[in-house]
Amino acid sequence: MPTHVRLVDLPGGAGPLALLTLTSGDPRRPATLGAESLEAFDAAVTAAQGLVETAGVVAVAVTGANGVFCAGADLGAVASVHDRALSEELGRRGHAVLGRLGTLGVPTFAYVNGLALGGGLETALNCTYRTVSTGARGLGLPEAYLGLVPGWGGCYLLPRLIGPAAAVTVAIENALANNRSIDGPAALQLGIADAAFAPADFLVESLRWTAGVLRGDVVVPRPDHTGDAAAWDAAVARGRAVADARVHGAAPAPYRALELIAGARTASREEAFAAEDAALADLGVSDELHAGLYAFTLVQRAGKKPQGAPPAELARKVTSVGVVGAGLMASQLALLLLHRLRVPIVLTDVDDARVEKGVAFVRSGVDELLAKGRITSDTANRLRANVSGSTDKAALGLADFVIEAVFEDLAVKQQMLRELEPLLREDAVIATNTSSLSVSAMAGVLEHPERFVGFHFFNPVAVLPLVEVVRTPQTDEATLATAFALGRKLKKTCVLVSDAPAFVVNRVLTRMFDEVMRAVDEGTPLLEADRAVDPMGLPMSPLRLASLVGPAVMLHVHRTLAGAFPDRYRVSDNLERWVEAGSPDLVSRKGPVALTGAEQGVVQQGDAPSTAEEVLVRVQDALADEISRLLADGVVARPQEVDVCLVLGTGHPLFTGGITPYLDRTGASERATGRRFHEVGAF
Repeated sequence: MPTHVRLVDLPGGAGPLALLTLTSGDPRRPATLGAESLEAFDAAVTAAQGLVETAGVVAVAVTGANGVFCAGADLGAVASVHDRALSEELGRRGHAVLGRLGTLGVPTFAYVNGLALGGGLETALNCTYRTVSTGARGLGLPEAYLGLVPGWGGCYLLPRLIGPAAAVTVAIENALANNRSIDGPAALQLGIADAAFAPADFLVESLRWTAGVLRGDVVVPRPDHTGDAAAWDAAVARGRAVADARVHGAAPAPYRALELIAGARTASREEAFAAEDAALADLGVSDELHAGLYAFTLVQRAGKKPQGAPPAELARKVTSVGVVGAGLMASQLALLLLHRLRVPIVLTDVDDARVEKGVAFVRSGVDELLAKGRITSDTANRLRANVSGSTDKAALGLADFVIEAVFEDLAVKQQMLRELEPLLREDAVIATNTSSLSVSAMAGVLEHPERFVGFHFFNPVAVLPLVEVVRTPQTDEATLATAFALGRKLKKTCVLVSDAPAFVVNRVLTRMFDEVMRAVDEGTPLLEADRAVDPMGLPMSPLRLASLVGPAVMLHVHRTLAGAFPDRYRVSDNLERWVEAGSPDLVSRKGPVALTGAEQGVVQQGDAPSTAEEVLVRVQDALADEISRLLADGVVARPQEVDVCLVLGTGHPLFTGGITPYLDRTGASERATGRRFHEVGAF
């Protein structure tokens, strides 16, 4: 990482400042911190120290380039370390280099111009003061998400700067919420940054602000957060509750981070940094970290170059989109398409009331985007004008891409497609958002099945980043390329799957849910069966996930898979009773929900209960069996695609490495199939 050092004269005669600029040397790659780049950074700090001593420099500042401050630790370098001593040394080296920013004898400033994750944000925390660009995105401490702790000062410096409650939000709650980050204005509000300036004149304004601080015109308060022990304990307890809810004790990293945050109240800087080093040494060689880095890298690569995707140049241009259906799923799709593509969107449905409701949903979504500051008022006006609806499918006649999201019934969809195809242009792509039905059976009613493709989104559409792109034997390359190109524009990760019942995600999830329901049917207490899979660290238990997706939807998928694979899937009587009873919540975030009256019939227990441990093994073995069959059927090409689908389609935790490495580590793959999905030591 070349780190440039130059002298800058501060405004108003405040004196010279040494400005360090972090850069990777390649504008296509963000600056990261590894063994070599830390050496370069250390040399730059030494050069700045020399300027303090010889050139009268009154302050030292650090900034980034090309919209990136620093992307954090070099994950490739971290993944290559398998020796505890080397892992501990990497922690110590980071502390030694970044810690120098607090020992130069002059104030230090971080000008956070953009992305600042992990060690990047910790670089800023080691400085005396921080400014941030209002356009900056991607600020945070994602280490707990990957299987590490913020180990270069984050667990000590952050809670002392902004208080333990806010620090727990950033380092634990945001990290475990699928690596949620914050932006520049949020960093200012939290107190991570001391001032914020617009991107256009960010550096100039940061230098002017620095001069004001040095002259004493600007005073930055630094409240002492260490005095209130009760508040500190409450924040750490909340963090443990968050970790319990997200990983159920199955991953050590968030709990180790909370121990460090708890100790930060009374520890000295040296003691706290030594504790961070020890945590990095332990976690740096853990299975969870290396599994997490495997999954993280896998997901990143899948987003950039999907396995099996045709050449991008084959994609047709999409300048308008039609959505068949105006229900909740269709309306969510229309809003996403409108927001990301910014082209005309037309919704159709069978009556005016449904159409009007769908269009209103989309326009209210535009209003929400405006209220959150994600679009301007001018953009909001254009988007509202670009959405329309009709009860006449002929309104879709000029669309380049038409996606159907009507009732999940094969006969209904086939009839709709028969009516739709003659109304469309010959080069229009037709897609279906079916979750489990045969895409080939739908294509069979079309005159031109080559332009038909499955395009399966997950609910909620705006949140979950996966799209299963379903290819039938007739789907041509141009249609497939158009689907992949559209997915990229929608900021989704597309995975190519062959047409098979329930594809990947729903097929795997249904097998897990089916095994849990079998245990309940046999007499295992409801809550015990539901919590049996907690050691997998899933973000939701099977019954909570079913409540979110909808028991009726789960029942539909079960019936589809039971029809296709009656040797492995069945329709649980209890699931049918649950739907008949109106799908009441059986399990909430806080535990089981009491059932009364007719709802008592939802759970009919047998007389052969299993222990939680037995249910877990049953689920593991069933998943290994089903994924092995799925791969043998050629639904996806490799186990890696299954992992991507589960991570992005269900929030499957990274620290497991995805589902197939987890099944290898637990022995389930060998128990169920006689072999592993991956080579020993692959991760």
